Amino acid sequence: MQLQQSTWQEVEAYLAGSSGIIVPIGSTEQHGPNGLIGTDAICPETVARGVGEETATLVAPTLSIGMSQHHMAFPGSMTLKPSTLLLVIVEVVESLARHGFDRIYFLNGHGGNIATLGAAINEVYASGLEAADRPLRLRQRNWWSGEKVRKLQQKLYGRADGAHATASEVALSWFAHPDSVKDVEMSPKIAPMGPIRDAEDFRRSFPDGRMGSDPSLASVEAGSDLYDAAVGDVRRDFEAFVG
Repeated sequence: MQLQQSTWQEVEAYLAGSSGIIVPIGSTEQHGPNGLIGTDAICPETVARGVGEETATLVAPTLSIGMSQHHMAFPGSMTLKPSTLLLVIVEVVESLARHGFDRIYFLNGHGGNIATLGAAINEVYASGLEAADRPLRLRQRNWWSGEKVRKLQQKLYGRADGAHATASEVALSWFAHPDSVKDVEMSPKIAPMGPIRDAEDFRRSFPDGRMGSDPSLASVEAGSDLYDAAVGDVRRDFEAFVG
């Protein structure tokens, strides 16, 4: 069930029986030679919709621009300042809470969002905001954090999965958009690792955008398996949260 494809009457009827909603959040940033710029938004959106279908839960529109300052030396990347992203998240929560959503589950697809998302949740709790006179509960979860996904990542790619433009996230985004598969040779096969500083330093250190990864190993078939694993992991976590 997708919020943007529902009428207000349908949302009102939904709220009569459920107060949970999933909010995918990601980013718009480079993902190496064969990864889509929208990867970090596509992945949580795809998994969220799968969980929503299985649990009859509303899924909000994806917050698709995140905190990606360190990728801004690569064309196409977009970013919000942490302070801006924090305000966006808080005001999304305020909007949903006004209508009676009191279990708001943020499914994240970008590591650079984690600190700001956590700060925004604490900001909401500090404000004492309630949803229709009921305690408000928020949760953040990365789509890749569950046990099934982590085991599958290790089995499929081992250390070649890397830290950015990973084989697993590229595979999942290709599963969602198989017409966007790109066959690109990687050199070196596994990209280097190292610290992240500002955007220009990132591009100097990681000229093709990868960190520690070999996303040429990605495939639609692996993406399908990762999707199933992620939906299973997230569904269990979400049901425990709303239950």
